[in-house]
Amino acid sequence: MEARIPQTKMIVTCPICHNGQTHPGHSTITVSKPGGATIVFKDVPADICDNCNEPYVSEEVSACLLEQARAATKAGVEVDVRSFAAA
Repeated sequence: MEARIPQTKMIVTCPICHNGQTHPGHSTITVSKPGGATIVFKDVPADICDNCNEPYVSEEVSACLLEQARAATKAGVEVDVRSFAAA
């Protein structure tokens, strides 16, 4: 059974541009490990700024991304593009 990652539904002012508001959506996130893999995750649940499009992921999503990047590096992957899957 696949775990569900709750998406943040809190609307806040973007700390990057200070003009936009964040709203739930999906983004593409790249995780690069120095000397290791570069993994591009598509369809990652995130809060997206409606002005600058900066994505913000929850702690749970971040932990899943990092764990999947670690597993890919351990498996010898150098570059990969994949759809996000909650662990």
